[in-house]
Amino acid sequence: MTRTGAANPVAVVAAARKRRDRVELRACLGLVVAVVLVFCLALSTGTFTVSAQDLFLSLTGQGVPRVDHVVLGLRLPRALVGLLVGLAFGVSGAVFQRLLRNPLASPDVIGITVGAGTAAVLAGVVFGASAAVLSFSALGGALGTALLVYLLARHGGAPAYRLVLVGIGVGAVLGSITSFVLITADVRAAQEALVWLTGSLNGRDYTHVWPLLVAVAVLVPAALVLGRSMAALQLGDDLATGLGVPAQRRRVALLGVAVCLAGVATAAAGPVAFVAFVSGPIAARLTGGGRPALLAAGLVGALVVLVADYAGSHLPFGLSFPVGVVTAIVGGPYLLWLLAAGNRSGGNR
Repeated sequence: MTRTGAANPVAVVAAARKRRDRVELRACLGLVVAVVLVFCLALSTGTFTVSAQDLFLSLTGQGVPRVDHVVLGLRLPRALVGLLVGLAFGVSGAVFQRLLRNPLASPDVIGITVGAGTAAVLAGVVFGASAAVLSFSALGGALGTALLVYLLARHGGAPAYRLVLVGIGVGAVLGSITSFVLITADVRAAQEALVWLTGSLNGRDYTHVWPLLVAVAVLVPAALVLGRSMAALQLGDDLATGLGVPAQRRRVALLGVAVCLAGVATAAAGPVAFVAFVSGPIAARLTGGGRPALLAAGLVGALVVLVADYAGSHLPFGLSFPVGVVTAIVGGPYLLWLLAAGNRSGGNR
C-alpha cells in the first residue's frame, strides 16, 4: 500500500501474475502425473497383463523377451504416438482460440485438419503414395487450407467470426471432395482411408513415432516461446507494436506453428476429432484463468487422447473403437452446449 492508502498498480499486477503462475504450475504438474499414470496403464493392461515390476524392468532394458515384445514392440509406440498427437493438437487448438479469441476457432472446426485429411486421402488413394509422402501431403494440406481460409476471410481485417465461418465452409467443401474420392476408389483402399480419417492409433510403430517426436520437439517449444507475446497481441496491433511486439509477423508465426502442429498430428493418427477443440477450455478451467495456458492445453490434449484410446480399446464384449470415435462422442455434445450457451447469451462466440 502507498501513503495515500491506494494499492501500487505495479505490485498488484505482479502479485496477480505470481498467483496465476503458481496455479498454472500446479495444474501442469497434476496433468503430468495424470498423463504418466494413464500412459503406464496403457502399457501394462490388455490381453496380456504386465505387472508394475515387469513394466519397470522392460522400460529400463532389463525385461524378458516376451514382456519386451508386448511393452516395447506393441504398446509403447502406440502410446507415444497418442501422447505426442494429443500434445500437438492441444497446443495448436489453444493457439488458435487465444489468437482469434473464439472458442470455436480450433483447427478441427475451421477446416485445417479436414484439409490435411483430404490431401492425405488424395495422395494415398489416388496416387498410391507411401507413408512418408502421405505424411508430407497431410502437412501440405493443412498449410494450404489455412492459407485458403485466410485469403478468403482477409477482407475487412479477417475478424475471428469470419475466419470461423469461412473455415467451416472450406472444410465442408473439402469433406465433400474426400467423400467423392472414397466412393470412387477401390473398396480396400477406401476402407483403409476411412479408418485413418476416423482417427486411429491402431498399427502405429516407431516409424510413426520418430518424425512426430522431432516435429513436436521443435514446434511445441516454438509455440511456447512465441506465445509469450499473445497477451500483447490481444490488445491490438497498435498497442502491441508500442510494446515492442511486431504484431503481424508474430501472429503469422504463431498461426504457422499451430497449423504445422495440427498437420503433423493429423499425418500421424488422422484427424482425431475435437481434441484441439476441447483441450484449451479444459486447460483454462484447470488454471483458473479466462485463457488457456499453452502447455496445460497440450497436456490436456495428451491426456484426452490417451484416455480415449484406452477406453476405446478396453470396451466390454470384445468391442473396440478407434480413438477418434471416442473423442467425437465426448466433443460433439460439448460443441452443441457451446453453441447453445452462445445463443442464450446473445454473444458471438
